[in-house]
Amino acid sequence: MMTTFYKYQGTGNDFVMIDNRQLLFDKNNTKHIKALCNRRFGIGGDGLILLENHDSLDFKMVYYNADGNESTMCGNGGRCIVAFANFLKIIENRAKFMAIDGEHEALIDGDLVKLQMQNVSDVQVNKAHVFLNTGSPHHVQMAADLKNVDIKTIGSQIRYGEPYNDTGTNVNFVTKNSDTNFSVRTYERGVEDETLSCGTGVTAVAIAMHATGETKNNLIKLNTEGGALQVSFEKSPSGYYNIWLIGPATQVFKGEIAC
Repeated sequence: MMTTFYKYQGTGNDFVMIDNRQLLFDKNNTKHIKALCNRRFGIGGDGLILLENHDSLDFKMVYYNADGNESTMCGNGGRCIVAFANFLKIIENRAKFMAIDGEHEALIDGDLVKLQMQNVSDVQVNKAHVFLNTGSPHHVQMAADLKNVDIKTIGSQIRYGEPYNDTGTNVNFVTKNSDTNFSVRTYERGVEDETLSCGTGVTAVAIAMHATGETKNNLIKLNTEGGALQVSFEKSPSGYYNIWLIGPATQVFKGEIAC
């Protein structure tokens, strides 16, 4: 059986995208999903995303990490699936869809896709790092020399170490460029390596920088290895809300593969 797929990327965070509204894709075959994401023997991607029907919303997003396992929310993947839904003519310039962490709203504004993230009420500020969940868990810490950080080695140690252990976490290293501009590199759980960009990661970084007083602004530019993203938010006594992840989402190519 041949399966049609599309490749999308958002600031270098790339995904195999499949229209699964007919429910023909075998979602229980973890090995096959991992093989499709393999960059040498498959299509290659940081993850695989299925677009499916939803009873009351425009569509449903089902996301798998490159290791083949269904995962927590992916911000750049969420923006890419909105672009994909627009390509399929399911939506025009706005969408409401269901993901693993709940309902999301999105807007297409020219070349940008704006994705509303879930509210964040618990920001744990520690001496050397901040921990919070922006749809996926994120450890955020400052790095004096971001360019020379061994992301895979140090990120892996933090990801599997105390207090995260088997559950694990994504790990973000940050340098401040100005009050409104930060550079970020991310080790992603499930990819088990550095990715060129992470949407939930830069969202976590923007909120962490505000929570620790590194910025007082509520619109932050985040420079990743794959390009620039923006995060806007509002703050209340109960936490952060009206959080938006903003950036490009691009179709790279279309193909067919035996499944």
